Amino acid sequence: MEIALLLCGIAVAVLVGTSVAEKVRVPAPLLLTALGVAGSYLPHVPQVHLESEVVLLGLLPPLLYAAAQQTSLVDFNANRRPILLLSVGLVVFTAAGVGAAAKLVLPDLPWAVALALGAVVAPPDAVAATAIGRRIGLPRRIVTILEGESLLNDATALVALRTAIAVAAGTGLDAWGITLDFVLAAGGGLLVGVVLFLVVAKVRRLVTDPVIDSAMSLVVPFVAYLTAEELHASGVLAVVVAGLLLAHKAPVLQSAQSRITERLNWRTIAFVLENTVFLLIGLQAWWIVEGALDSPIGLGRIAALCLVVLVAVVVLRLVWVFPTRYVLVRPGPDPDTGRPPPWTYTFILGWAGMRGVVTLAAAFVLPEDTPYREVLLLAAFAVVAGTLFLQGLTLPWLARRLRVPAPDPAEDALARATLLQQASKAAFEELDQQEHDDPHGVVDLIRQRVDQRNFAAWERLGTAPDVESPSDLYARVRMAMLAAERRRVLEIRGSGSTPSDVVADVLAMLDVEESMLTVASEERAELRVVQREARQTGERCADLEEHAAVDTVEDPACTDCLAEGTRWVALRQCLTCGHVGCCDSSPQQHATGHFHDTTHPVVQSAEPGEDWRWCYVHHTTA
Repeated sequence: MEIALLLCGIAVAVLVGTSVAEKVRVPAPLLLTALGVAGSYLPHVPQVHLESEVVLLGLLPPLLYAAAQQTSLVDFNANRRPILLLSVGLVVFTAAGVGAAAKLVLPDLPWAVALALGAVVAPPDAVAATAIGRRIGLPRRIVTILEGESLLNDATALVALRTAIAVAAGTGLDAWGITLDFVLAAGGGLLVGVVLFLVVAKVRRLVTDPVIDSAMSLVVPFVAYLTAEELHASGVLAVVVAGLLLAHKAPVLQSAQSRITERLNWRTIAFVLENTVFLLIGLQAWWIVEGALDSPIGLGRIAALCLVVLVAVVVLRLVWVFPTRYVLVRPGPDPDTGRPPPWTYTFILGWAGMRGVVTLAAAFVLPEDTPYREVLLLAAFAVVAGTLFLQGLTLPWLARRLRVPAPDPAEDALARATLLQQASKAAFEELDQQEHDDPHGVVDLIRQRVDQRNFAAWERLGTAPDVESPSDLYARVRMAMLAAERRRVLEIRGSGSTPSDVVADVLAMLDVEESMLTVASEERAELRVVQREARQTGERCADLEEHAAVDTVEDPACTDCLAEGTRWVALRQCLTCGHVGCCDSSPQQHATGHFHDTTHPVVQSAEPGEDWRWCYVHHTTA
């Protein structure tokens, strides 16, 4: 009963803490950690001892798998060099540097134990960095690198920790043995992950039930981790590889229902585990501090060790990222911008090195007879708490101060509209190749619905914030209709005249439509049309390269709409002759009509603050 009450209390604290954090706009990891620290000193809160097996076997595999599910394999591969330099090189560099710093404070600390402490505090946490990074809107490239680093650095740190513990125990390993151990662990983890991916992929092709498919995904991270560890390989790497590959191939391996179900399940699991982890970190405070204070080395040296280790992990990361960024990763100009990479991005990447639960779990792996074990545990806790609060609280301020730009919602809307347009082009080509006996006008209806979807995407980009677009009007009216439909269905359900399964199916249909309208409306509400640099969002296009952007005409208007007495939604200007016409979301679509009449290929948005161009021939934007 006590365990059940404790679990319920933790769940309630997590839900309340995350809700409060969202209201006061404070990162949830920081608030939950502080809440846990305060709770650990309350008399009626039971002591929580977070055993390493609980974290490494129970929490780490699903957390890593959930993070891998959200990481793009394409982006991961594009940034593999900085990710590997951080997840392998920086971990080794930090372990050695922290070990040397610890020896300065405690000269009688064995070198192997000092290096073990370095391995414990070396890996930044996947959850802390990305949770805070996504919330404050860091550039996607930085978030991708942080995610990739955090997915792989645990493997490096745990191998280094096992090696240091083996040396401390007297078994001894030479440099060749250490290198071989790391290669075997990494190679074995990679192999297990790939094999498990192939097995699950083959099974998924045979499974059509989304519930079974989603339930199978819950087992994958644990099977990957345990199999790899039994083979003395890296369980962390096996989970990450399996998760990345399965997420990348999900569109061809799973049905749409399975993908939606699995995505929602893992979002829920990640939310619960991620936030629970930070609360558990704080709940360790009391007994770790009390244990360290019983050490005979004195309070001054304990505080000095904690401070030195904390400063070392922060400084060593900054010392590593700047030379590697400009010497090894990209010494020349960025190919996308033609300019050298800004130092502000590198500094933010170096500052976003928060530690988390893996550091504490790794500290608990230290054998009971390790010299100064209680003090080392406190040093690890100080690094976790210190980096979470020092870097986690200042990271948003630094990002604003250094003017590190967040992803541009207007640019995202442009890319989304372009991608949908290109997908629709392929769909219409397929439609034209098929032979149809269509006396009911179904093909025309399909074309109309696809066009309506594309128009809605463009409207999010081109309609002024204070003007209701046709799609917004549709969403508002349809949401009111859905509410009326749902009320009537519930009335019929209450009468008992219709089978409950039928009622549930109809309610589910209404929920799906409402959720789609809600997502679109939220994206529209968040969108702010801002000035931005033109960026190619599709394939290279000779017409776009030939027709550069120009200053739009003053007080633009669609003369055809004025003559016909119709209204436009947004305006487009032809870059060949300067003609201004209304967009495809407008009733008469005069800009497209002008293209068909003249074959002038490129138009530019004539809306205030927009400079993007569109090629009618290649369905590409710039």
